[in-house]
Amino acid sequence: MFRITLAIALVLPALAFAAGGGGSSAPKPSETTKKCKSGKIWDKGSRSCVHASNSILDDDTLYGAVREFAYAGQLGHAQTVLAAMSDQNDDRVLTYWGFTHRKLGNVDKGMAFYRKAIAQNPGNALARSYMGQALVEQGDLIGARQQLLAIRSSGGEGSWAEASLYQAIATGATYSY
Repeated sequence: MFRITLAIALVLPALAFAAGGGGSSAPKPSETTKKCKSGKIWDKGSRSCVHASNSILDDDTLYGAVREFAYAGQLGHAQTVLAAMSDQNDDRVLTYWGFTHRKLGNVDKGMAFYRKAIAQNPGNALARSYMGQALVEQGDLIGARQQLLAIRSSGGEGSWAEASLYQAIATGATYSY
């Protein structure tokens, strides 16, 4: 009971990580999700919505838009932006390809992206957490616990990734962001 209470205590404040890994708080809705349509991104310079593939936005800006779209449940728009990112082998990009495919119902494809992200960066706690949550959804608690141990052994103890996976294992409830 103590472990479940601890997990909940860790997870509730950590929910601010939202789509995880990209900062210490949920991405705040910006003009990207308020004004732009079809996966376009707000460009502060031109003060307009631009196509991610045709813009001069850097990958960190694009990654921020991916997080914002994922948090808002706009997974198709997140994929549009992911496709425009220059380094498709970046573990952050692979992690979000995995997340969006899994949440859109293509679990096998999502898992393949998680494995690629972890191969690129074995310490990618977010990819391991999302993979572990998918394993919980599939009833593979042993595999999920292995991901939890890997998160902890790579310095992710106390992170949103660890706490959310721990809670998923303890309760069976996973996150949709």
